[in-house]
Amino acid sequence: MAVAPTQDAKQYLRPEAVAKLRNMEVRARLVVEGFITGLHRSPYHGFSVEFAEHRPYMPGDEIRHIDWKVYGKTGRYYIKEYEEETNLKTTLLVDQSASMGYASPGKLTKLAYASYLAASLCYLMMRQQDAVGLALFSESVDQHLPPHLSRAYLTRLLAALEAAKPARTTGIGPALHAIAAQLNRRGLIVVLSDLFDDPATILAGLKHFRHRQHEVVVFQILDPMERSFAFPGGAATVFEDMETGETIQTDPVQMRRAYQTAMTEFVTTMQRDCRAQGIDHVLLDTT
Repeated sequence: MAVAPTQDAKQYLRPEAVAKLRNMEVRARLVVEGFITGLHRSPYHGFSVEFAEHRPYMPGDEIRHIDWKVYGKTGRYYIKEYEEETNLKTTLLVDQSASMGYASPGKLTKLAYASYLAASLCYLMMRQQDAVGLALFSESVDQHLPPHLSRAYLTRLLAALEAAKPARTTGIGPALHAIAAQLNRRGLIVVLSDLFDDPATILAGLKHFRHRQHEVVVFQILDPMERSFAFPGGAATVFEDMETGETIQTDPVQMRRAYQTAMTEFVTTMQRDCRAQGIDHVLLDTT
């Protein structure tokens, strides 16, 4: 059962406070230990006594889990996996397309916010002895680190998140299909994105995961200005698409209501379509 965070812990709900911390691992540790302390432990944690299967050794795996008897027979390194270890493997999918680089004054970029959230989830799951992987994507899969469980691998995941930079155009649907095709074992898929793409192609990619029996959670991350469109009016303002460079000149006040209606419809469509597929949709903004 989760407990309410203390007043001291609540400071880590503020993204600007997290941004001041020294590195990604410190950020993740303080966020997790600061206000998720009361979260119940996962039922899928640790190495149980029930052996499940072998898999080839991968860089970053704990040496203590190598089956030396198999090595003596084959000359190859294999890792013992146990039943509880195979129950939950999580892959975090972080959108690093150019639109994720947007930030209104005084706020973090959406990519920074997504990276802090992803880092915190990595730290939490590793602490629970659950395997975690990461995929960074834009119009294609830019980097894919399959799920593993080790302290060294956590460092590698956090380093990848620290280095993530917004670049290139969005192609969420094709990227999701590409990642789904690479995941052979069902697990938990966590998508962190503004979802600024065609909803139908996004849904098709998400359905690919569900078809392969993955559980899916979508965190749609938006800047508060993207939701309110509360730009000052009274004069024509030029808006530029961060991915295509296309510009439009308009008075924000004159189009605010129409924009807000369109944004509400967009978010509602994503929520409804995700729910219909048994996918959790969580709307966040960078405040």
